[in-house]
Amino acid sequence: MKLIVINGTEKHGVTYHLKEIFLEPFREKAEIIEFYLPKACPSFCSGCASCILKGEHTCKDAEYIRKIAASLSASDLIVMTSPAYVMHTTGSMKALLDHFAYLWMPHRPAPEMFTKRAVIITQCLGAGAKSAANDIKHSLSWWGISKITVFTGKLMEDLIWERLAEKKRFELTKKMNRISEKLARINYEKPSRVNALIRIKFLICRMMQKSLHKNNPEYLDGKYWADQGWLGKGRPWTA
Repeated sequence: MKLIVINGTEKHGVTYHLKEIFLEPFREKAEIIEFYLPKACPSFCSGCASCILKGEHTCKDAEYIRKIAASLSASDLIVMTSPAYVMHTTGSMKALLDHFAYLWMPHRPAPEMFTKRAVIITQCLGAGAKSAANDIKHSLSWWGISKITVFTGKLMEDLIWERLAEKKRFELTKKMNRISEKLARINYEKPSRVNALIRIKFLICRMMQKSLHKNNPEYLDGKYWADQGWLGKGRPWTA
């Protein structure tokens, strides 16, 4: 199997250690590719909408986005990590997610995303881990992913793993092992089930794209949906 990890920071803090614990059951059975932000995508999205209107290859940062997009497409399991910064995901992670606006369901979702699985790992000092995870989960859901597992850790003492109390390290490790061992037992040759929420989102977007394509057959998003067969009876989860 193939596993991609996108780290929301280059720091080797608590989030990094939690991610390393998660990966342990996968190391002998998976090909693991990791990206560290902001190094893997050092530029902010400029909001030009060129990726949506003209194609993702026209993005000023296409050389970075293309590599990550290819790994996302080839992966069986997507792991996204980020500590909470002011109760949200890191700026680097948000900047990356902005670059993938074209992948959202109202535009040009990748058919393979609908049957993938994803994991989000976040932690914080005090409050904010859940809201940071939701920043990432929102995008993954609109990419078409149904099965998203979320790990949140809450710290009250320090941001350095080695300085955490032994009891807290044990608690976090136990919680993470429970999740990783469960996911490691999955047969990744079997696609994930597409839930009702994703199907409803897709059908609403289909109605919109059907109208747009009718009014302007050359509009990029509408053409994409038509070429995929989704304006007819085709669905990405049955391809």
